[in-house]
Amino acid sequence: MSKITIESYNKIKEKYGNISSWAIWSEENIKSKSGMDDILFFENPTPMILNILNPNIILVELNISEKIERVFGNFHPDKTTAQDYKTRFALHGSMFWGAYMTDIIKSYEEKISGNVMKYLRENKDFEKENIKKFEEELLDIGSQNAIIIAFGNDSYTILKRNLKDKYRIYKVPHYSAFIQLDTLRQAFTDLENMIKLSTSHT
Repeated sequence: MSKITIESYNKIKEKYGNISSWAIWSEENIKSKSGMDDILFFENPTPMILNILNPNIILVELNISEKIERVFGNFHPDKTTAQDYKTRFALHGSMFWGAYMTDIIKSYEEKISGNVMKYLRENKDFEKENIKKFEEELLDIGSQNAIIIAFGNDSYTILKRNLKDKYRIYKVPHYSAFIQLDTLRQAFTDLENMIKLSTSHT
């Protein structure tokens, strides 16, 4: 597994800190949504945090719905209405904890995914530009033999039609969908078993 040094971490933070993050969260307290925005550990990461970070597993959303002000604040909202807490529950203790998290479409703030997909259908060059940026991002974070996991159908569709011959691409349900915590966790458990099985056969 590629290791993230403090030097590479700071380079990633400088270039992608406001559009990406890592699949690490603070522990929840009494409420399942508590502590989601507690990301102080990203400011000056300890060697223990750096050791958890895994640039070879990439969790991919469609796009950012609004500007992210905090560094590595994507997927770590401070809004109680957000559903990202389901991801924390689903990934905790799995091989996906510490994965790199980003969006396939950059520089397009939109809350309604259908509008994003409509724009892409009408602006195919924009999609190609974003695919190029995504692959550049993988290089910048030092990803090797990347395992790419799409949240939901839209990001999966984009990834598959552009990159199916270059990377291992999987799909899990989107955490914002009407889905139970245990159901999403089971989807990741099943995926982990599938990946481990396929790796053992290579």
